[in-house]
Amino acid sequence: MKGIRATNPVAVGDHVRFERPEESRTGIITHIEERSSYIIRRSSKLSKEYQLIACNVDVAWLMVTMKLPRTLTAFIDRFLVSAEAYRIPVIILFNKIDLYGEAERQEMESLWKIYTGIGYRCMKLSLETGEGVAQVEAAMKGKVNVIAGNSGVGKTTLINVLDPFMKLKTAAVSDVHQTGKHTTTFAEMFELQSGITIIDTPGLRGFGTIDIDRNELFHFFPEIFRASKKCKYHNCLHIMEPGCMVKEAVREGTVSESRYLNYLMMMEEGEGRYR
Repeated sequence: MKGIRATNPVAVGDHVRFERPEESRTGIITHIEERSSYIIRRSSKLSKEYQLIACNVDVAWLMVTMKLPRTLTAFIDRFLVSAEAYRIPVIILFNKIDLYGEAERQEMESLWKIYTGIGYRCMKLSLETGEGVAQVEAAMKGKVNVIAGNSGVGKTTLINVLDPFMKLKTAAVSDVHQTGKHTTTFAEMFELQSGITIIDTPGLRGFGTIDIDRNELFHFFPEIFRASKKCKYHNCLHIMEPGCMVKEAVREGTVSESRYLNYLMMMEEGEGRYR
């Protein structure tokens, strides 16, 4: 498949045409319809450039947890940048709230304030107590939903709760490393009894962006982009330039320090440049 940059040129959610000979149980895909949306990440395989996670989705649900396992803001922001680049709305879903002590609650509230302040919708969820399940179900109806997040955050468990007849396999979080164990090994679309369409994805340990020019990375941090309009120089990268209003916004607290540091990290790593 020379010239194809994806590890999986056809992904869950794609609409395709195929041909199947008579009396054959298998067919051949002959055409992939134009995608209305898709979300990708950098592939871990050096021979290819990216991995398609899901196509033709209406909403991406980023499930995060403050413990068992703890989701890092670097992961959150890389995912959000990719979704911004491909114009996919994201809902940040804070799961396992029944496990949070005071420190975890404070961290969640801090992140809640940051991300809702930017304009992202956030929701709270406990799959143990049922808190938030009805709200999530209502928000998913009538849409093609994809759930993403680290291993062990509860993506597959959520599907089982929304439709108990699914009985999908799950696994406990590792006691030693406090990280999730992979049970979902490939993305799969499900049609639930309630009419919800949902795509479950394998747990992601990292999320590298791609196809984003380094000079335009700040465009996909909405609050940094807004602050950049007042920078002294139109080509300001918000690193060391004089008259940078993004750095001023960080000092004033209107742009969060964690988001700015993650932006700098992505710039330093050369995120988004072709390799």
